[in-house]
Amino acid sequence: MRPKSAIVFLCSLAAVLVKAQTDTAKIKSYADQVMVRVNLDTNIEKYVLTEGPEDKPLETILTINNKTRASFSIDYRIISATISFTPGFLPGNNDDALKGSSSYADLRLRLFPKKFIQTVYYKNVKGFYIENMSDLYPEWKEGRDPYLQFPDLRVQSFGGSTAYVLKDNFSLKSIYTQGEWQKESRGSWVPILDYDLSVFRDILDGRKSKGTQYSFGASMGYFYNWVLGSKKRVNIAPNIALGFGGMFSSDWDINSDGSKSNKENKQYLTLRFATGLHIGYNTDRFLFGGKFNMNASAYNETKDQNVQNNNLYGLLYIGYRFPPPKVVERNYDRIQKKIPIL
Repeated sequence: MRPKSAIVFLCSLAAVLVKAQTDTAKIKSYADQVMVRVNLDTNIEKYVLTEGPEDKPLETILTINNKTRASFSIDYRIISATISFTPGFLPGNNDDALKGSSSYADLRLRLFPKKFIQTVYYKNVKGFYIENMSDLYPEWKEGRDPYLQFPDLRVQSFGGSTAYVLKDNFSLKSIYTQGEWQKESRGSWVPILDYDLSVFRDILDGRKSKGTQYSFGASMGYFYNWVLGSKKRVNIAPNIALGFGGMFSSDWDINSDGSKSNKENKQYLTLRFATGLHIGYNTDRFLFGGKFNMNASAYNETKDQNVQNNNLYGLLYIGYRFPPPKVVERNYDRIQKKIPIL
């Protein structure tokens, strides 16, 4: 069950890497400001299994019962706190009877040491259903019949990526976190290395199974930040990346005594694709905008069987920046003297 409210507090201590960039003629930094935001976001996680000949393939689409979440966040320097909840009155947030209950947690930390972007994340997804029931079962009727559900299917992922901005005076932080604002239109090629470990667990007919996937890959991306208007307050920032990698997987059944059986080890070549778009409006105090990101990977299980993993993420936000209260700034500085990495 996804909780109606959740409190996530991130206080990251790796700070040697997170020194705020000073203002330049082309980039404005807001590291010394408090930023509060109200957000609406949604995550869609899908696994698509395609079987059969190319002229008549059969798809099975496993996805989660996606919810639209509302959240309130506050950021100051490297501290970020978020309170989020799932409003039941929004369309699609109250259909558990047909699609089952899903939970989705995604925690990410991004560091910006000079021209590098280091991302680490943890993702936990549980509760899937078959989305394209009418393709598989012609007698099935939407709104009348429940979807075939897999409530115990759980995927946990631990991973990260390392990227490097090739061009000077290009700010990815202005796209990712709005902690900076780029004053001139500029683009850059960005090579990316990514790596993750995913753990799959399921219970079918009382029998437990487990699997692991170790993945790594290399991509080349291009980001462009198009700054518009006479006062340079609007930006449109598309990006795209394409690459390839490898994956090592192991799957096995778990017997009642905890032992393993039917274990299989496999290796695959994976193709990777990512794209996104951020549109925003920014002043030194007020900001709002939206973003959309898609990440996809695919590999051939067999000659006639293809597997895709797609993640779609959308966000709308409105925010306000202001100088920190003196008591907050004073106490933060006092703590920073004792813990320099803050």
